[in-house]
Amino acid sequence: MAISKESVLKALSTVEEPDLKKDLVSLNMIKDIDIQGNEITFTVVLTTPACPLKEVIKNRCNEALESHLGKDIVVVINMTAEVTTIRNSSPQLPGVKNIIAISSGKGGVGKSTVTANLALALKKAGAKVGIIDADIFGPSIPMMFGAEDVQPLISPKDGKNMIHPVIQFGIKMISIGFLTPADNAVVWRGPMASQALRQFFGDVDWGELDYLLIDLPPGTSDIHLSLVQTVPVTGAVIVTTPQKVAVADATKGLSMFRQPQINVPILGVVENMAYFTPEELPDNKYYIFGKDGGKELAKKFDTAFLGEIPIVQGIREGGDSGRPLMMDEDHPTSQAFKDTAEKLAQQLAIRNASAPNTQRVQVS
Repeated sequence: MAISKESVLKALSTVEEPDLKKDLVSLNMIKDIDIQGNEITFTVVLTTPACPLKEVIKNRCNEALESHLGKDIVVVINMTAEVTTIRNSSPQLPGVKNIIAISSGKGGVGKSTVTANLALALKKAGAKVGIIDADIFGPSIPMMFGAEDVQPLISPKDGKNMIHPVIQFGIKMISIGFLTPADNAVVWRGPMASQALRQFFGDVDWGELDYLLIDLPPGTSDIHLSLVQTVPVTGAVIVTTPQKVAVADATKGLSMFRQPQINVPILGVVENMAYFTPEELPDNKYYIFGKDGGKELAKKFDTAFLGEIPIVQGIREGGDSGRPLMMDEDHPTSQAFKDTAEKLAQQLAIRNASAPNTQRVQVS
């Protein structure tokens, strides 16, 4: 019996997307079916290039086709991705699919380090990624990317002067650190800092991005409120260390996003500095700051635990040298950032498929 496109689709309609709990055909994830004799070629369009379940989906497709059409078929599956979004067309950041707030309750937990390495992990997976350094008073993204001396270009577009983001390692980024002398303190009142953040959204030509990560200052401040008032944030990530004081402050930051008038979905928790493993004792883990604080926080608030990042000298060295650790994909700790980025992308896809659009906050 000749194989038809209809029989292929019927077989693949039994394959469920593990996260979205619907079959691949009804989700419109099967494209470009080509049949040559007993050889079947088609493309699976994933919800993110950083999908952690690529092999699971591919294996299920093979099993379904063999079950329905026989074991003598040859199956060639191409995997591509179209990052999902819930953002409607808007004059503000029209080409940006997902806006992700990276937040922490207190300083010193490595939020900017996590932001930089997650951005690179998503980029290396094939996504288009940008970073807004929203820590106006303590910008660190320029140093972490080795771009302290770079100044963004400005050019007219549609009758308005637009700032071009600095591009380093394929990541588009903007920071007050690019616009002020490196050794000068930014001594501004809250409204001035908030206005700077609004300009990073409205006066920067971001182009097409799958993910725009917002590296927020610690705590809950004018900047956080300005963010949710200026753009609809797709979701927030909470970064903490395991110790009680950090988790207590992170709890306040998480609660802020969940306030009814703000109502930004929490995508998950990242536990940084989770444990220390000496190079000479690679199988040993020392829980210097306590254990599982981030996991317990995620469990308490019924949100995803995205991953734990160990204390590793290479992470610090990468930030200080302007070359984040994720640039060295052979480093053992790079896998921790890669896994965390995949879980973040996974939670975003689930959020976009199941939760309503986030609205800009209307508070005075």
